[in-house]
Amino acid sequence: MTVTAEELRTRVRDLLAAHPVDRTASADFLRARFDAGLAWVHYPEGLGGLGAPRSLQAAVDAELAAAGAPDNDPRRIGIGLGMAAPTILAYGTDEQKRRFLRPLWVGEEVWCQLFSEPGAGSDLAALGTRAVLDEQAGEWVVDGQKVWTSSAHTARWAILIARTDPTLPKHRGITYFLCDMHDPGVEVRPLRQITGEAEFNEVFLTGVRIPDAHRLGPVGDGWAVARTTLMNERVSIGGMRIPREGGMIAPVAAAWRGRPELRTHALHQRLLELWVEAEVARLTGERLRQQLVAGQPGPEGSGMKLTFARLNQEISGLEVELLGEEGLLYEDWTMRRPELVDFTGRDAGYRYLRAKGNSIEGGTSEILLNIVAERVLGLPPEPRDDKDLAWKDLAR
Repeated sequence: MTVTAEELRTRVRDLLAAHPVDRTASADFLRARFDAGLAWVHYPEGLGGLGAPRSLQAAVDAELAAAGAPDNDPRRIGIGLGMAAPTILAYGTDEQKRRFLRPLWVGEEVWCQLFSEPGAGSDLAALGTRAVLDEQAGEWVVDGQKVWTSSAHTARWAILIARTDPTLPKHRGITYFLCDMHDPGVEVRPLRQITGEAEFNEVFLTGVRIPDAHRLGPVGDGWAVARTTLMNERVSIGGMRIPREGGMIAPVAAAWRGRPELRTHALHQRLLELWVEAEVARLTGERLRQQLVAGQPGPEGSGMKLTFARLNQEISGLEVELLGEEGLLYEDWTMRRPELVDFTGRDAGYRYLRAKGNSIEGGTSEILLNIVAERVLGLPPEPRDDKDLAWKDLAR
């Protein structure tokens, strides 16, 4: 039976009546919202949803926001919401879905992503972290190193890909796991960035034991599972819902309106061009989200992520130039380990420096250009001589 927007509004009113916002702890309210099927309405019943069309989520969110209901701080748990959850939903067992999705959505358990390695970034399938099955214990023993891991210092769980069969070609010998970041074999070290803070980390895995029950998908099929994660990641980064004149263009437009003494004709022309491009990107992102109603994300998300990175870098550069000497100031270079990624926070200098990472994280722009060329435009792929070689025989 199809759920209507009016039925969802009735459920929201029932939730608010049973759990008054002013007398219910935030975590308790979020758990009740999940159990009522109002977390992500397009998920199945019993897993935070009602099997309703994804497009109806906006009606639920609007009703709850109007009532002053707490949210789950999506920026803090973005990796869980945007990458781990859809992958667990697509490939997880019933037990895995029941165990992980509720605390993930409520924000009780933060997730991180253990994919990239020092020798496997753009060529992710070349990863060398090994997972060996201890058949007697029913556990996988994992050893290796991961890098550029956002939120690893706050994460309770990680989505992890590791090599389980080095005798197979690199894309075929990978398996996908859910890794306990509290395992004593997990060591997290900060990586200080150009912004001064350590938002990213490197993670060392030494004898980490993962129960086979925490394997996601079949053994050796990890690359297919990982592609689901990566496509969702690019949509979550490049297709974020923002209001008109939101995101990186907002502070530039505000400075232009509020500081007329900074204006020049040349800067005006550049601002107009970037404002229009930002609005086109915003509307394209909205169309992409509407397409998701019909199924899983495809390679189109790579195009959105490409645009996101280029625009952020160009707009932040314009802001620094607009502010002149003031744009060269920097608020604080203190070493800190933030709990969330804030692309637009703090001052112009921070935005300019932080935007440099946008063309690296979530897939480098060079790799994404190849994906768009091959999978969207249908151009012939670049010749590769390593696809059929066993991973152990690859030059390293």
